Amino acid sequence: MDLAASVDIGSHSFHLIVVQVENGTIRAIDKIRDPVSLAAGLDENRYLSKESISRAVNSLRKFGERIRSIPPHRVRAVGTNTLRMAKNREEFIKCAEEALGHQIDVISGHEEARLIYLGVAHSMEDDGQKRLVVDIGGGSTELILGEGFLPRRMESLYIGCVSLSKTFFSEGIIAASRLRDAEIMALQELEPIANLFKKQGWQRTIGSSGTILAIQDIVIAEGWSKSGISASSLKKLRKYLLSAGSIERLSLKGIDYDRKQVLPGGFAILSAIFESLSIENMEVSSGALREGVIYDLLGRLYQKDIREKTVRELMNRFQVDEAQAERVQAVALSFYEKVKKDWKIEGDFQRRILLWASLLHEIGLFVSYSQYHKHGQYLLNHLDMPGFSLRDQQCLSFLVRSHRRKFPLAELQLLRSEDRETMRKLGVLLRLAVLINRVRNDDETPQIDIKVSSNLIKLTFPPGWLKDHPLTEADLATEAQYLVNAGFFLQYS
Repeated sequence: MDLAASVDIGSHSFHLIVVQVENGTIRAIDKIRDPVSLAAGLDENRYLSKESISRAVNSLRKFGERIRSIPPHRVRAVGTNTLRMAKNREEFIKCAEEALGHQIDVISGHEEARLIYLGVAHSMEDDGQKRLVVDIGGGSTELILGEGFLPRRMESLYIGCVSLSKTFFSEGIIAASRLRDAEIMALQELEPIANLFKKQGWQRTIGSSGTILAIQDIVIAEGWSKSGISASSLKKLRKYLLSAGSIERLSLKGIDYDRKQVLPGGFAILSAIFESLSIENMEVSSGALREGVIYDLLGRLYQKDIREKTVRELMNRFQVDEAQAERVQAVALSFYEKVKKDWKIEGDFQRRILLWASLLHEIGLFVSYSQYHKHGQYLLNHLDMPGFSLRDQQCLSFLVRSHRRKFPLAELQLLRSEDRETMRKLGVLLRLAVLINRVRNDDETPQIDIKVSSNLIKLTFPPGWLKDHPLTEADLATEAQYLVNAGFFLQYS
């Protein structure tokens, strides 16, 4: 039985879904939700408290037990807004990965939006209409316009049910002034995008995830709606919240204790979205981020990796010389295959990140030739790159930064500690591949043997080749000096 799993380390709740994969379709066989409320543990200086880290690690240890028998390449765990914000993120991730037994990818707001849309799109029949998908999380809110399986516009706002409840309802009091202040804050976040969304238009409005599902359950259970969420049912819920006056006095059908604690903040955001975008009715989807992660993971497993498309689109957008990029890629991958065992850098991630860096190493030329490796680093750190985690982008941008001139040891230290040695070695392979292809001519690329042992690199060229190519020989002499500073010794003959 082919199983796959995804873990959503959300700002309010952690979710695990285990699915059975059969003929390209999935069937959920297990789901676990744990209301960890990670965002509540984030202090004013954006540090996660020890208590919140401990609570999260204990939850992930339980998740880890459930998915222990599933092969690692069929599991993906993602972290969202709270981990994007936390300054002690690396400390958390180190403990969390040990507890879960799997790597955790922190994803950008746009990538979170893309995956949410993918989860929603797969959970609903495609009728060809334009959709607005809304997802209110614990620390952020995503809005996506799309058609079919393709998101067309994605926005991630820095407001969530936990953060807004913490700001305006921390004492549990629900007063009209506080509720309106919370709505105004949400309206301010929505203001820059509202007209752009309305101008593009949509036919169906779809909500997903915990807050919206909970509000739908409430309005249906109370008899204020027959299905979905209407503007009129929200008005009735608002009236009820104000009449109750406090979170403790809420007595609503279809809502559990932990969701009740963040309901006022979640309601304020949804109310603001209805007001700002002039929404009258919202359908609710069972699909969400965790399902989107599953479908994205299956795409990677079955040769439909969105990251490949992203790289090719960036090459086209920034006018990368495709022929030169592929020359460099061919040499870099040839070197990789020859040294991967001796250097202990075997793995799908290592091979792919070198491949992508080879294809994108000249992306900075779009800005300027001068310091173009630094321009490339900046672009790859800040572009929205569908399919890539923040870690993926950091490693990719480092390799592009490191492919020429002085080896960037300071930037190397900014990577996760477990990535530094691998990226140092991959950076050397990319540098050598670029150097060999400086002439930008297929006929001038020789067959080169490469051998490594620890920090020693030996290149062997065809007899007489270096004598006939004095520029390359001079470049190798310069490169040998650069690599000494990176802790490598280059020999060539």
